[in-house]
Parts: sequence; structure tokens; C-alpha cells
Amino acid sequence: MEVILRNAVDKLGHPGDIVSVSAGFARNFLIPRGFAFEATTGNRKRIALEKGRLEALESERVAAAQTIADKLAEVSVTFAARVGEEGKLFGSVTTADIAHQLEAQGFHIEKRQIELNEPIKSLGVYRVGIRLHADVKPEIKVWIIKQ
Repeated sequence: MEVILRNAVDKLGHPGDIVSVSAGFARNFLIPRGFAFEATTGNRKRIALEKGRLEALESERVAAAQTIADKLAEVSVTFAARVGEEGKLFGSVTTADIAHQLEAQGFHIEKRQIELNEPIKSLGVYRVGIRLHADVKPEIKVWIIKQ
């Protein structure tokens, strides 16, 4: 099924692009969330007229995300945790914990925007990616120290 993207989607395309995706992905994810609409002949004509406006909106979103990314690049988050033998934590540090610490520092980042494959369970310094936009992904330092 062909759809026309309204927003940038990771690993798929930018606004105004006509991409071919599976019908289920389009019907269940892209179209209901407003990320895309079906690529009919009428929509193709409409997107040709709106492409300039969409590109301007997208450039504004990228610029806004880049300003936040520049500020986030200088941020480090520290967690003091109880540690057992061999430097392993009794608990773990999750994306929700990192989001809460960033919120305390004045950054409104949702936990699903934080790219952490699995919770952190040992001492050390970790570089964690934050997905602000499809093209803007800064990294922050997460310090796990002994309590």
C-alpha cells in the first residue's frame, strides 16, 4: 500500500514522501496517528501543493529539536545506587528513572524517547541516546555511582 507521509518517520521517510508499506502498518499505525494518509490521486495532487508548507514545518521541528539537543549534549545524570558484590546494583536504572531526572533538570523528555535497550544494572558511565526527532538524536551521560 502506498501512503504519503505527513511527518518524518524513522527509517521510512520525510514529509511529502510517497512510500510503500504493508497495508496493516498503514491502517493500524501510520494513518490513525496522523503520520500519513493514503496515496490516492487526489491526495497526490494535494501533497504537491502542500509540499513547500510541510517542508517549512519540518525544518522548524528539526531546528527546535536541534536547540534542545545542543542543551542535552551538555547534560549528565547521576544516580547513587546501593551496590552488592562485584559492582552489581540491587535494582536497576530504567528509562523512567532517567526521564524523571531529566524532568528535574528542566527537560521534558518522555521515557519512550530514551533509547536504552535494557535497564542499567552495574556501576559505570553510560552514553544514552535521546530520540527527539527522526534526524536529531543527542546522547547524554548517565553516571551510576556507589551510594
